[in-house]
Amino acid sequence: MTTHTHAEKPRRIGFWRWVWVGLMILGGVMAFNVGGIWGGIWKPVSPAVALPAEPAWPGVYILAPGVLSFLPEGIPFTNTMFSVLLASLILFGIAFFVVQPFVRRGQEAPSGFYQVIEVAVEFFWNTAQSAAGKWARSIFPFTMTILLYVLTVNLFKLIPIHETIGYTKLAHGNVKGYHTVVWNGIHLLDGSNPGQAEAAAAESAEAESGEHAEEAYWNKPEPCPNCEIVPTFRGAATDLNFTASLALITMVMVQVFGVRALGLDYFSKFINLKTIISKPFFGVMDFIVGILELISEFAKILSFSLRLFGVIFAGTLLLAILGTLTVVFIPGFLVGLEFFVGIIQAYVFSTLALTFMSQATVAHHGDEHSEAH
Repeated sequence: MTTHTHAEKPRRIGFWRWVWVGLMILGGVMAFNVGGIWGGIWKPVSPAVALPAEPAWPGVYILAPGVLSFLPEGIPFTNTMFSVLLASLILFGIAFFVVQPFVRRGQEAPSGFYQVIEVAVEFFWNTAQSAAGKWARSIFPFTMTILLYVLTVNLFKLIPIHETIGYTKLAHGNVKGYHTVVWNGIHLLDGSNPGQAEAAAAESAEAESGEHAEEAYWNKPEPCPNCEIVPTFRGAATDLNFTASLALITMVMVQVFGVRALGLDYFSKFINLKTIISKPFFGVMDFIVGILELISEFAKILSFSLRLFGVIFAGTLLLAILGTLTVVFIPGFLVGLEFFVGIIQAYVFSTLALTFMSQATVAHHGDEHSEAH
């Protein structure tokens, strides 16, 4: 009897693992500007924290100046709009080039990236069925769209082009500025050379006399004495306009599903005229409860908006600050943490939307779902 022995192949330590470690070490050397050979352009700079979104590029508008009389300066195309536009294009690309070809081929066993998408969709469909019952088929497309949309926006924000590439402008107020190094017409912040606020103040006064201070240095050949970068890409969820608009649309659809399921009786949870006429005492109590319900509907818009905005904005700020204090390694772990936070926040937002919509289809004084009209 012969036996076959299979010699075990020696376990190779991944080549790309060492490449990754080497790049992290090189990044640390460049960031700390060891020996001063890099000129400080790779050294992290203190972030310029701006709560409102800023123009993605000077002079770029959604509406040209003067198109509408009450918007003489036009509506600027902001950096958060640019980011959400590209994130939406990525989502459409996945739908048309990953999902649609697989569906048209009609294969039974999913594979690759499509398998991940199918698992996520099936998991959320089961959640929708358990929460909304017979209304799951109507509610699911809307809430699943919210999940994919917010998830794509949150994960796209982790691409390094965000908050790093943009145009330079003079730093004002308490914002710390830096000298710039001009390379082939491109301004690079010199992290080892803080700006001169006195010289920048004169430049700012001169710029404001003829053009906006934001445009003072992005197209100038000479170095800037005290500049900051306005990012062309910024995470959409760090803009309260994005989260508030998404929350407002969600709560409008909550009312739509409530009216669709219960008809005009849906509004009885706000004002119950029948109880006021038949039982005045309980009618007054129902009226007070209805006012509280109405306030609650508006409070949900605020909670929706501020929850997503606060978590994502705080994570972005934490990553930027620690990136200037602990270079390379700690921010790398924080990016991984932000990855999971982005997934969790997308799931929380969509699950809350699913819960509110399913609750709106339930009669106010009963547990049974009303019949669809």
